[in-house]
Amino acid sequence: MPARVVLGAQWGDEGKGKAIDQLAPNSQWAVRFQGGNNAGHTIVAGGTTLKMHLLPSGITARDCNLVLGCGMVVDPWVLDRELSEWAELTGESPEGKRLFISERAAVILPFHRLYDSADELVGTTGRGIGPAYRDRTERVGLRFVDIGLILGRDTEIAEISERMNAQLSTVGIEEKIEPEQLKSDLSWIHQRFSEAIRATGPMLDKALARGEQVLLEGAQGAMLDIDQGTYPFVTSSITCRANATHGAGIHPGHIDQCYGITKAYTTRVGNGPFPTELSLEDGPGKQMSVVGHEFGTTTGRPRRTGWLDAVALNESQRLNGYTGLVVTKLDVLGGLEELKICTSYNLDGDEIDHVPSSSEELARCTPVYESHPGFPALDEEEWIEMAEESRKGGGIDSLPSPIRSYLSRIEEITGVPVVSVGVGPDRLASVASAGGPFDVEMSEATF
Repeated sequence: MPARVVLGAQWGDEGKGKAIDQLAPNSQWAVRFQGGNNAGHTIVAGGTTLKMHLLPSGITARDCNLVLGCGMVVDPWVLDRELSEWAELTGESPEGKRLFISERAAVILPFHRLYDSADELVGTTGRGIGPAYRDRTERVGLRFVDIGLILGRDTEIAEISERMNAQLSTVGIEEKIEPEQLKSDLSWIHQRFSEAIRATGPMLDKALARGEQVLLEGAQGAMLDIDQGTYPFVTSSITCRANATHGAGIHPGHIDQCYGITKAYTTRVGNGPFPTELSLEDGPGKQMSVVGHEFGTTTGRPRRTGWLDAVALNESQRLNGYTGLVVTKLDVLGGLEELKICTSYNLDGDEIDHVPSSSEELARCTPVYESHPGFPALDEEEWIEMAEESRKGGGIDSLPSPIRSYLSRIEEITGVPVVSVGVGPDRLASVASAGGPFDVEMSEATF
């Protein structure tokens, strides 16, 4: 069962890209299985920072094949831009060679972005993700496999344009989708990506039969899941483990490991309840924001910050069954005298240990905290030096006592072992459990 899953265990932005970057060199395939360019994965290696929204983070491993899975909604213009930036940086054009797009993946068109721009409730990224998923659910959206078939059907293209314009008018968007422009857009997509569009499900199935390692890469986080998250302030796809194989086109029996990525604190972008939220103006909340550079990779919006919410983390564990936790951005908490973990909520006078299904009820929840001693602040080079020292055999056990105690408490609360700890943005700034899945040789990459 050579398939592993990397998932966000909070409200997204947990640092999944770095974890995938570390696992990819030992994987033959890296697969995005849901979402679109509302995701933002950042990888820092030496002096190079990569910010990707569609390309799997495994792209940094040159021997790793890449798939945009059937559960995704893909904006071809964003993908074209990312591929151009990658080619400029590395000289490689992977499309059709090691990058493949599922022919079943849905296509985001200008209409979807226009429609999404009318959102004022949820606080979406405005990238057209939700409208594209809605069109697929209503069975009127276009998949990549459909584009070549529809190009010769002008009447059908005109009907699609008419439907799009009628929907735009209902949300007050005056801009129109002209049939000629829509046909031109579809023609460009077909020409640009035809070599990369494949039946990727069968490709992955055959790879697994050969014993090749497949890395399934989630976007967003468990608490943003359309079914299990803080509805309606959620994303438009299923972000949890149950969709990892389905959105790749293979069966769930292939999975043997599932890693949940969580910050050492909590952040959230956009609207919605956030029980442990702190002020960004001063105190620990400001430190998390400033030291952690908490701005959305996709939108640039400042992220809301707060203490680690173990209630939400346990909810995430219930949904995904993690075999290991990766705790990121631990270094950001350095210098705080006291650290807090939310272990339960108070809802209207009653103490509860789960996340309410109603966002209105969750908004009324106040956190019940336990306190832990802090640890000193270190600069980036000191953290990297500590990480390098840990790779001599001590692993996480070589970290200072206050840090080990904090991590041990997270393990106790969740029942899941911590297998890796991020102590800085660079790929070298990681401390892995000795002999664990992230105890791999690390180097400063030359992309």
